[in-house]
Amino acid sequence: MQAWTWALAWRLAMAIVAVAVVSPAWAQGQPQIDLTPYVRRDHYETIKISPDGKHLAATVPLEDRTVLVVLDRAEKKIVAGGMGVVNSAVWDFWWVDDTRIVISMAQSFGSEDPLYATGELHALEIGGSRVKRLFGRKDDIGLVQHYGAGDAVELATVIDTLPEEPGAVMIATWIPGATPKTQVETLNLRSGRRNVVISAPVRRAGFTLDPAGAVRFADGLDERNYRKLHYREGADAPWRLVNDSAESGFIAEALGMAADGVTAYVQVSQPQGPDQIEAWDMRTLARKPLLRDPVVDPESILFDVDGRTPVGARYMDDGIRMRFFDEGAAMARRYRSLEKGFPGSGVEITSTTHDGRLMVVRAWSDREPGEYLLFDTEAKTANGVFVRMAWFAPETMAPTRKIGLEARDGVALHGYLTRPQGAQDEPLPMVVVPHGGPYGIHDAWDFDLETQLLAAAGYAVLRVNYRGSGNYGRAYRALGAQEWGGTMQDDLTDATRWAIEQRVADPARICIAGASYGGYAALMGVAKEPGLYRCAVGYVGVYDLPAMHADRARSAAWMRHWANDWLGARDTLAERSPVNLADRIKVPVFLAAGGADDIAPITHSRRMQRALEDAGVPVQTLYIDSEGHGFRKEEHRRRYYAQLLAFLAEHLGGATAR
Repeated sequence: MQAWTWALAWRLAMAIVAVAVVSPAWAQGQPQIDLTPYVRRDHYETIKISPDGKHLAATVPLEDRTVLVVLDRAEKKIVAGGMGVVNSAVWDFWWVDDTRIVISMAQSFGSEDPLYATGELHALEIGGSRVKRLFGRKDDIGLVQHYGAGDAVELATVIDTLPEEPGAVMIATWIPGATPKTQVETLNLRSGRRNVVISAPVRRAGFTLDPAGAVRFADGLDERNYRKLHYREGADAPWRLVNDSAESGFIAEALGMAADGVTAYVQVSQPQGPDQIEAWDMRTLARKPLLRDPVVDPESILFDVDGRTPVGARYMDDGIRMRFFDEGAAMARRYRSLEKGFPGSGVEITSTTHDGRLMVVRAWSDREPGEYLLFDTEAKTANGVFVRMAWFAPETMAPTRKIGLEARDGVALHGYLTRPQGAQDEPLPMVVVPHGGPYGIHDAWDFDLETQLLAAAGYAVLRVNYRGSGNYGRAYRALGAQEWGGTMQDDLTDATRWAIEQRVADPARICIAGASYGGYAALMGVAKEPGLYRCAVGYVGVYDLPAMHADRARSAAWMRHWANDWLGARDTLAERSPVNLADRIKVPVFLAAGGADDIAPITHSRRMQRALEDAGVPVQTLYIDSEGHGFRKEEHRRRYYAQLLAFLAEHLGGATAR
């Protein structure tokens, strides 16, 4: 389908330079890679349509922040927008009516740093002179200010746009602290008046509404991080505890309710394997299984047009697939129709008009970052709105396939293998890329920019969802507890050896490279298996676990419990810290870090560098004082990728950058 974009005539517009993407390095005698396609920013990210269908709101990524713009569909031009301060980002946004948007802000200090919601809410009105602060500190400048750990300010997030009450939204509010108290309120956008709806019976709570907009569930954690689910029969009923994970042994997360007002849809962890979606009769707590994939958890829940009623779930494994409670339901039929239009892709409805006729749909795959289209449910037509990273031609991108193997102790492992486009069926130089996190995070079947860069340079890329990763059930995640440098590391080793046995990888040309926890795993990999890898890359990694434990434990009681439960007792961590194992490392290392990183402080990398140098290990470094947890500035990302490709080429023989 023909896609079109708007010219960014506003002051937030970014100049776009046309570039060509080179073919895989191995196919052309190893030419140099043009890095421009891999470091340039896109026009837009997330797009949602207004209730009347006349406007589109979109997030725009800039070098040091993400902002929001509003575009007139007919005129194809920007008519409103809002910008936050440096290191700010739009967490989410909601059309409240035809002309007003509520924006939730976040902060991030690096490309490998996840967004952290700041609890600030702002209202943007088409035709308005400024963005109005709804929630946040009185000294806000722009859309967002940054919060430190010691700030004790009231925060909020939107939980419903209240279409039944024009001009108001339903929010959850809380005071940050060791155990924040949470409550639900309504907020009038014009007057700022707030009315308390209900307080949560548990700390750090989230809330679930029924189709009529009544708050029916509160789901939170206690100080020991046990999940507690509370329910009430109606708007005036008291809370009652319906699941305590410390006693039941399972986690129950409310997803929503059916129109009958008594049937709840609940995602329930299982003793083994992935989570199950169940229907609970809240009068008797009788449970009926609805959906369960044999391998993976629900990746996201699919809702009806009202945004409150669950209708099914999306799963991500060897591709994207959807399952519904009722295949005959209207929303299920719409999704199935969209699937037929985009075979082999994932599809998502990001927003709809109030009459349900127009829908903004996103379609994506392992070879396509994503295309936004406007779907007319009556005319059954789809018109292109925007193609993400349109300079990449999907047919030239490297395909990704799921892989499966068995760890040495019998645990089933899953992951993804990407081979260069058009590669022959023969062993290739390979880069093993452990993901960060590590807990609850997982690699996915999607368009991964760094994977595509490595494939273009001629490498097979192996991404492994080692134990502790998300997407495979609570029990699988729990297998990673206190296993930094242990069985989590063995999983990466076993997957690497599997790739050799399957003739995917040339055993003499394998490197391990990762960021954050992945940087830790890369250095531990060459410390534990000095003969398996030719080199290692640690990008914004942590290498001193006792120091990391102390940093986490001092912030809050629940974080101290997390550190003990998942890292392990502090006095056991020195022997699993790469900074203490440099004498076991026999291959060259490349370390990159940012001086403004407070997640993996640069001191970790500097100590690792000194330890390697003292052990006589060749080590290259790239330190940029102004960057945080992952480089964001285009020039810095270019420097990192250029040095990364040069380092890999020296030891594995792939392409370098130009």
